[in-house]
Amino acid sequence: MAVSEDTPPGHIVILNGAPRSGKSSIVELIQAEFEGVWVNLGVDAYVRHVTPPRYRPGIGLRPGGERPDLEPLVQRFYAALYASIAAHSRMGLNVVAEFGHHDAYSQPLGILADCARRLAGLPALFVGVRCPLDVVMQRRLAEGPERQGTYVRVEAGVPAPAPVVAWQEQVHRPGIYDLEIDTSVSSPEACAEQIRRLLAKGLPHPTAFEKIASRD
Repeated sequence: MAVSEDTPPGHIVILNGAPRSGKSSIVELIQAEFEGVWVNLGVDAYVRHVTPPRYRPGIGLRPGGERPDLEPLVQRFYAALYASIAAHSRMGLNVVAEFGHHDAYSQPLGILADCARRLAGLPALFVGVRCPLDVVMQRRLAEGPERQGTYVRVEAGVPAPAPVVAWQEQVHRPGIYDLEIDTSVSSPEACAEQIRRLLAKGLPHPTAFEKIASRD
């Protein structure tokens, strides 16, 4: 079916936060309960099902400059993915996506600002998903070692591993958002409802992405 030139662009909701901050649960609720078609184009789907194994973690590359050899490709991955997010919106499809944006690579890459510019003119909201380190650690412990991955192991009574701390320190820089939610004090349902209300109210002016895009 052809898309009319009068078809309004779909909403875009980008959730940004550290691993285990609760982003995925909110994505699931938006897809299940919000009106209209909501497509998930976030980091989990992109890394697990799109990125070739030899280039992983791809856009999930962690703070600290662990793989400088992948960084040029990560820039291209992000650019292509955000171009796809924009294309879906222009086709009248709503997009929700979760990321862990940071710029703590071996050298600054300016990926977030580039991504923001690719959404110019589209109804995009940037939502910061916060969760204190102690709650993140509790969630990691509850998962058990089989789901903790190979790069970090957590144990009760042991300080948080450096990669976990690095996420907490880097993921909310510069911290410019349209909405901030804290999953340690609000349920996924309550967080999704805050996003729903903001969408119903309309975009702020300027939006967070417009502010980020204008930064050097």
